[in-house]
Amino acid sequence: MTTATLVVPRTTRKRAESSLRSGRSAGSESRGAWWFLAPFGIFYLAFLLGPTIYMMVMSFFNTSTVRAGLGSFAGFANYAEMLGRAEFWSSLWHTLQFTLYTTPPLVILAFVFAVLTNRMRRGQWFFRLAFFLPYILPSATISLIWVFIFTPTTGLWATVESWLGLTPGAGILSDPNTAMIGIALATLWWTIGFNFVLYLAGLQEIPRELYEAAAVDGASTWQQVRHITIPLLGRTTTMVVLLQIIASLKIFDQVYLMTGGGPGISTQVTLGLVTNTAFTDNRLGAASAASVLLFIVIVIIAVIRQLLERRTARREA
Repeated sequence: MTTATLVVPRTTRKRAESSLRSGRSAGSESRGAWWFLAPFGIFYLAFLLGPTIYMMVMSFFNTSTVRAGLGSFAGFANYAEMLGRAEFWSSLWHTLQFTLYTTPPLVILAFVFAVLTNRMRRGQWFFRLAFFLPYILPSATISLIWVFIFTPTTGLWATVESWLGLTPGAGILSDPNTAMIGIALATLWWTIGFNFVLYLAGLQEIPRELYEAAAVDGASTWQQVRHITIPLLGRTTTMVVLLQIIASLKIFDQVYLMTGGGPGISTQVTLGLVTNTAFTDNRLGAASAASVLLFIVIVIIAVIRQLLERRTARREA
């Protein structure tokens, strides 16, 4: 009886050894990546995911700041109370109103300024700095600046009105009809730099050869923007719009620091109602229910936006 000897070619043996080494290196790189992600994962679980789950649990209990523990079980009573309160619906409307005031200009103006800056051959660094510098300032600083601007009789806004021959009024922030507009203007000046940088990064990924070829074919500047820039920045625009909507729905700092929800409750937003319910009325359970309801609204808007985007992408395909 003879035993057959299997002779493995040298090239095959080298490939096997190479794949084995690559598999081992990939495994070690994967373990290294997990070690690098571990600190962020711990903070994410401890300070974001964990508190979010606990907030959802509290929304079903009569939790209070003056008593330890969750308190008595309330079921959906906190949700029913919030949905039945006119103050909740007015705060939700003010939040949506602020979103409508800020999202279109923060998207459109950021796109326009980014296109103009991208076409400049020199001095781009100055405009990048000028647009993005306000964004790195804290909300308290921005609020104080704009409260000073909108101060009646002595503020910059009143000075401009006097230059134009207009009679200075009681102040934008003191009028229930214009207070939210004043907050929106402050937010526009503060946060436009973030969207501007996102659009500018997207523009720099578009090959200049496309614009040169279009110019050779006789396309005007507007035609180049319409048929090249806007379509190729479709994904960037989707991301900017979604991020802006979510950020606007979470408005709190500017309102709290500039008007405190006033005059009256004309600028009270949902997160302001949550804060008052939790720390003024000492009702953490009801405040958690309001937070969950706002979270549901944000998720619904995000899902609708994604569905519309997918439908548009299918039509284009």
